[in-house]
Amino acid sequence: MGMNKLDLLRTFVRVSELSSFTLAGESLGLPRSTVSEQVRALENLLGTRLLNRTTRRVRTTQDGALLYERSKDLLSGMDEIESLFSADDAELAGRLRIDLPTMMARRVIVPALPRFLERFPRLDVEISCTDRQVDLLREGFDCVMRIGMLSDLDVVARPVGRLSMRNCASPAYLERHGLPRSLEDLADHRLVHYVRNLGARSAGFEYEQGGELRFQAMAGVVTVNNAEAYSAACLAGLGLIQVPAVGVDEHLRDGELVSLLEPWQARAMPVSLLYARQRHVPRRVQAFMNWLSVLLESQVDPPAGEH
Repeated sequence: MGMNKLDLLRTFVRVSELSSFTLAGESLGLPRSTVSEQVRALENLLGTRLLNRTTRRVRTTQDGALLYERSKDLLSGMDEIESLFSADDAELAGRLRIDLPTMMARRVIVPALPRFLERFPRLDVEISCTDRQVDLLREGFDCVMRIGMLSDLDVVARPVGRLSMRNCASPAYLERHGLPRSLEDLADHRLVHYVRNLGARSAGFEYEQGGELRFQAMAGVVTVNNAEAYSAACLAGLGLIQVPAVGVDEHLRDGELVSLLEPWQARAMPVSLLYARQRHVPRRVQAFMNWLSVLLESQVDPPAGEH
């Protein structure tokens, strides 16, 4: 048969991860019919059924699940072999799919990206920017940058550092409501509530006392689930926010926001790079994570336990 066996495996792996021929085709830049044809060709080649197809979704058979696990290691190893004897950064090639928090992407990472691509001109970078927790494996990401506590147990987390926090309000808000100088004063103030999923309940104003994390319930009329909207609500005078300093440093410098209640800051947020658990991490992924770690050194405090 004329088809490249590695391409067949790559297609099968994407269909398995996304449980959809259509989504796999979009991910790989192939028509759905080609994806279906390649999976059939692989099944014919191996003499076994790999996927159970229904009108709603696609699932791996027992043989398909076994092949999926073996294929991931094999394809990762092939990526590594392809770049093994090329020490030249400029020869590093392929697609790099990454997910970044909106605020860090806009303020820090994307402005510096031209320098990365000058060093690795043959890489194609796909950037997703969202504040929701993406599924690294199902959505096909090579690397995900996560701010906050981790719940992904089936991936590897590389600690990058911690983001120190600031309590902020706009001058217009403070003119109307006064400057809070203690936790007791918060009873007369409003908080812009941030939740990951709308409908969830905000824990309130967060602060550390004696090494313990505490929360104080606060009133508020606006709830958001996006970092950019969170800062925008504060700039519009809708209430106090608690945000990483890197996200508001320009606003503080320009006088558009005011830092307050400095003895009662929220706990510093851990920053981690997540990637798939595999025997050989592709060099393009290693190169990006190394570059990003160096870039962020000036923006973050060392990870917990490091000094």
